[in-house]
Amino acid sequence: MAESEAPAGPPPKVPAGTRVLLVVAPFYRDIADLLIEGARARLKEAGASADLVEVPGALEIPGAVALAAGSGRYDGYVGLGCVIRGETTHYETVCEESARGLMDLTLKGEAVGNGILTVETRKQALKRANPEKMNKGAGAADAALALIALRAHWGAPEPVGARRSSFAPDSEHIVVASAGAGRHG
Repeated sequence: MAESEAPAGPPPKVPAGTRVLLVVAPFYRDIADLLIEGARARLKEAGASADLVEVPGALEIPGAVALAAGSGRYDGYVGLGCVIRGETTHYETVCEESARGLMDLTLKGEAVGNGILTVETRKQALKRANPEKMNKGAGAADAALALIALRAHWGAPEPVGARRSSFAPDSEHIVVASAGAGRHG
């Protein structure tokens, strides 16, 4: 395996003014911060602007994306978080349902990158989140950017129910729950 498996080459080319929302579950704050760092750097490299909202856990990420998508404020979304296997089967539920929720949104026409790490150990998560190693935050940003670029290339309509708004949030970082307050990672 290569020392770094981070995305190589330039990010997908997107239209000027592209806005992306990072939806983060900071249950493991240090891992979330690494994912955010990688995603923000990649979005900046692509010329896209990024806002950030935090939710209690991975299961809330698809719901937050769906709510934001209904606002029409964003061109794409990046879900970031980490689920580390524990002693119960809750791990499988969180991993499968958060991924399914994001995939459902993608199939409805939303440009979504899934950066929710699903790992066995903290060490695996840190390697995958680290921008100097596997940089999965940047990889998830690339996925959203690629879908935004395809939508623009094909002239695809905005997803059903999307509304564009001139709303500008008061802050780039909205926190709806503090880290560790959620029921799951």
